Amino acid sequence: MSRRKSLIIILLFVSASLFSQTGGNNIYEFLNLTHSGLISSLGGSNVSLPGTNLNTAWHNPALLNNDMDGTLALNYVNYFAGINYGMAMYSHSMKNRSSIAAGITYLNYGTFTGSDPSGVITGEFRASESALSVIYSYSPDSAFSAGINFKPVISSLERYNSLGFAFDLGISWHNRADFLSAGLVLRNIGYQLTKYAGEERGKLPFEIQAGITLKPEHAPFRFSFTLRHLEKYDLTHIYTDEDNAKNDFLDNLMRHIIVGAEIMPHKNFYISAGYNHQRRSELATGSKMAGTGFSWGFGINTSVFSIEFGRASYHLAGTSTHFSVLLKPGSVFSKMRS
Repeated sequence: MSRRKSLIIILLFVSASLFSQTGGNNIYEFLNLTHSGLISSLGGSNVSLPGTNLNTAWHNPALLNNDMDGTLALNYVNYFAGINYGMAMYSHSMKNRSSIAAGITYLNYGTFTGSDPSGVITGEFRASESALSVIYSYSPDSAFSAGINFKPVISSLERYNSLGFAFDLGISWHNRADFLSAGLVLRNIGYQLTKYAGEERGKLPFEIQAGITLKPEHAPFRFSFTLRHLEKYDLTHIYTDEDNAKNDFLDNLMRHIIVGAEIMPHKNFYISAGYNHQRRSELATGSKMAGTGFSWGFGINTSVFSIEFGRASYHLAGTSTHFSVLLKPGSVFSKMRS
């Protein structure tokens, strides 16, 4: 087997592990990765969470708002088998109720051992992917906002390279009492500009997501419900047992839903947890389900910085660990001068 084919098989296996049944069929799957410690602890995806957390704008560009002005978000994720990835982003508010943010995200697959078709080792090589991110949002009033995220993509898999781009289009709404918020996003609308050598032009991992977040008045908790892959009804495997038809319907329905909850005993501290049924259905082993599909985390918030930690269980073989730091450099320098 040639080195190129071996590399493609390895990366498709990794993508399928990351994104379950819907993964492995598209290029640039890393665009669906979750960087934020908070979002990872809530099940891996959220498009409706209001507030001042800049990381939420990656999942829904409409969530970028003026309260995030001057925020620097730094994220690092320790993944499986030497894989790691991260994101850095900075936001700036403009006039006329608009905001802009820019950043970069990367995925490092690590080092591989190369060989020729006869199995002779030829050396080592690396594989990585990255994307720039330019987000713009506009709020015509205090309850509604719309946003767009433009993402030029660079993919380098050994000596095979590809360039492309993707757009995210999102809208967000919340009632003025901050009891209910909702969001809708069309993710990864784009095109592969240059193909990998010898490969067909691939499709991007397009997805439609929607969600709501509920926070009862004066209550120290809130709940989020996110619907994934609204463009695709069936997220299950193909079953042949007709007796399981009813169970298959319920299982398929649950695969579209991610549930998250936050407990906020103090304004500067939170504990969070989430459940991703598709992740559990695809990656749990038959002998021991363990905590697959569940996630948890916590965070500390101050006036000048926030720290987030998230941990998600994918399989008995491992979990992902997410670290996020959000800074307001202007506030830090002001306090230092004072």
